[in-house]
Amino acid sequence: MLWKRKKTAIQTISYDPARQTAVLKCSICNGEQTAGFQDKETGKFQEVMLIQNDSDLNLFQKTYGVKEIKKIY
Repeated sequence: MLWKRKKTAIQTISYDPARQTAVLKCSICNGEQTAGFQDKETGKFQEVMLIQNDSDLNLFQKTYGVKEIKKIY
């Protein structure tokens, strides 16, 4: 029997690099990481997806064309 791996689909949101910065919000308590965008003017964080491994991070970067991600705690 062959098993096929499900492709992960994420719902995309609008991303404006002029107004937002791609960030990886990291918990200092449990190490959980969430990718999203932070408004440059207000500092408000918009969560996009949970990052559990390098594959998730690569998917986020590829989906939004992000090369660098700033870490915030």
